Amino acid sequence: MLSYRHAFHAGNHADVLKHLVLVQLNRYLGQKDKPFWVIDTHAGAGLYALDTGYATQLKEFESGIGKLWARKDLPAPVAEYVELVRAINPDGKLRFYPGSPWLAFKTMRPQDSLRLFELHSSDSRILQDNFSDHARRVTISSANGFDALKALLPPPPRRALVLIDPSYEMREDYQLVITALKDGLTRFANGTYAIWYPQLAKVEARQLPEKLKRLPVKSWLNVSLSVHAPTSDGFGMHGSGMFIVNPPWTLHKTLAEIMPWLVQVLGQDAGASFVLEQETP
Repeated sequence: MLSYRHAFHAGNHADVLKHLVLVQLNRYLGQKDKPFWVIDTHAGAGLYALDTGYATQLKEFESGIGKLWARKDLPAPVAEYVELVRAINPDGKLRFYPGSPWLAFKTMRPQDSLRLFELHSSDSRILQDNFSDHARRVTISSANGFDALKALLPPPPRRALVLIDPSYEMREDYQLVITALKDGLTRFANGTYAIWYPQLAKVEARQLPEKLKRLPVKSWLNVSLSVHAPTSDGFGMHGSGMFIVNPPWTLHKTLAEIMPWLVQVLGQDAGASFVLEQETP
């Protein structure tokens, strides 16, 4: 939906899970010398201020990255993610938060490339400004990322991570995710696809993970983090998940080690929990 602005939610518990997984995926792809692409279908603005503007209205970052900021007991994968956030807050105060494009860029190598799509006109302009010094490696388009995938896949290096994380404010987004993934797999079956999804009371949200599991793929991983029990009125997002097609073989072990810790630290009531499951060939 064009009115959606991720700045309201920057750094919340959903961002923590999504970006932890994103960093792990990029690090794994970077272990081989051959270059790879990261394609982000709904890139947002790339960087967000937490002390001014939209983020101050809901302050969702306080129950997300804010709970990790001062801790000294971070598991290694969590510490790596938090250090990337610290890099844009050199004075030690949590005032800025990097979105998926910035974290992807900072965990890529000089030979790798970033393809970003953002349809919201204001966020697209901000995104352009945030990457103005990196035009050689970063291509930004003010376009619908769902449609753009058809022209990009398969990518020239035949190695890529495709991040699909729409706002899901429109009911159609749930089906568009399935359609885009099906089409992407016909063009680029060996790519790594990471789909973020919200945990909401609405039936489309509850059905999406199960529909993703039924796709004809050989390998997938599903991880979700619920920070509190669903509310009695069904209002709001109580958690989120990441569904990865063709995940690194190391990812399940990494998440198995850190997800209980995340539940303990980010959980808000006794309903906090996680799910970690996978299908392998």
